[in-house]
Amino acid sequence: MTALAKFFKGFYFAFRGITTGFKERNMKVHGVAALSVIVAGVIWQISPIDWMILFLLIGLVWAAELINTSVEELANLIRDENKLSYHATKNARDLAAGAVLTLAIISAIIGIFIFILRV
Repeated sequence: MTALAKFFKGFYFAFRGITTGFKERNMKVHGVAALSVIVAGVIWQISPIDWMILFLLIGLVWAAELINTSVEELANLIRDENKLSYHATKNARDLAAGAVLTLAIISAIIGIFIFILRV
């Protein structure tokens, strides 16, 4: 396989990861939230800078959720392979979920500034 073919195959695996992520409940919730924000942006005719901020935040939240899902998958694998209890991997799961929640809260606060607190 050529280097170029390997390069493009990497995109295939990355897109497969994104589609796999959207099978998860929380990623679907983030998808609906993103769609709602985009519709609101069209209705309120937000500025180009606001669009850039919103798309950056949407991408960050989605990326964080994908990372959280990968941590959960790895925690499940480690737990099952080593016959551990759920509690043995609890901190890793909680920390990853906390990262997503932190970013989602900050994104919501910024959204409030963009949509509600406009001058």
